[in-house]
Amino acid sequence: MSVRDVLIVGAGPSGLATAIAAKQHGLDYVVVEKGVLVNAIFHFPTHMVYFTTPELLEIGGLPLTTPYDKPTRLESLRYYRRVVDTYGLQISFQEQVTSIEREDSVFIVTMERRDVDPVRRATRKARAVVLAIGYYDLPNYLGIPGEDLPHVSHYYKEPHPYYRQRVVIVGGKNSAAEAALELFRAGAHVTMVHRRAALGDSIKYWVRPDIDNRIKEGSIAARFETRVVEIRPHVVVVERDGTREEIAADAVLLLTGYRPDVDLMRRAGIRCDDETLVPELNPETFETNVPGLFIAGGAVAGRNTGSIFIENGRFHGERIVNVLAERLK
Repeated sequence: MSVRDVLIVGAGPSGLATAIAAKQHGLDYVVVEKGVLVNAIFHFPTHMVYFTTPELLEIGGLPLTTPYDKPTRLESLRYYRRVVDTYGLQISFQEQVTSIEREDSVFIVTMERRDVDPVRRATRKARAVVLAIGYYDLPNYLGIPGEDLPHVSHYYKEPHPYYRQRVVIVGGKNSAAEAALELFRAGAHVTMVHRRAALGDSIKYWVRPDIDNRIKEGSIAARFETRVVEIRPHVVVVERDGTREEIAADAVLLLTGYRPDVDLMRRAGIRCDDETLVPELNPETFETNVPGLFIAGGAVAGRNTGSIFIENGRFHGERIVNVLAERLK
């Protein structure tokens, strides 16, 4: 089995930026992705508009053109396909990494193809590994009864299926606010439940007055300083100041945030803080406590996922590859 210079796990923006830098430095690389290209973006809400401007999503020096001030999800999917085609990046899709082990100076990376039956396992070898795994695949669970019921989801895609449905949205940040507004305008009956006294400060500036006014006028119901204690078929049980209330619900969206795959990192030997989930790494090189094992993008931030976006995570790969190029001369 050949040994590559670097194996990149994840074909999101930070992983693609790492691959571009590796190719420009003449390194032998490959990207493995457990889903589709920019898998997290693909699973974002269908009609999502970015908070940022187009140039802050760009990688590899290729412009992202749009007639709008803010690019859309659809435009970004088209853009990242063009990036891959322009640079001819080597990506192997539908390969989920299950373990990373270091033997002497080489990493043995085991992965599974789950799109075939039976599941097929394979290994790859590399002198260095970059984890550009993001965090969107792993939601923050509430740990309450009924969280696994079929009408409950940690993701929101589009409003049409919820027409004339009673929908309870749990969460108070931007994703919850945008989902509530889309659902309301698509004919759903929406109730927001948030454990804090007010919606989060991170809500997009053009969304904030809209959601505040819809709540104020009663078009969208809201329960603040309230927590969900149980989900049953057609009912969400909430509690505030020791008093419980049952809210009718045909669908429940638990938009409570996401976290990186700390289990994979720990199995690879990376030390992660028990509380913050922040991995131990050099902030200049993004190399972890495991020599030759790097992290790029959102997984750097642990639970504080709001601190790393495409805008800043896209630069991690170039810094990592500069280190590798020097070592592998």
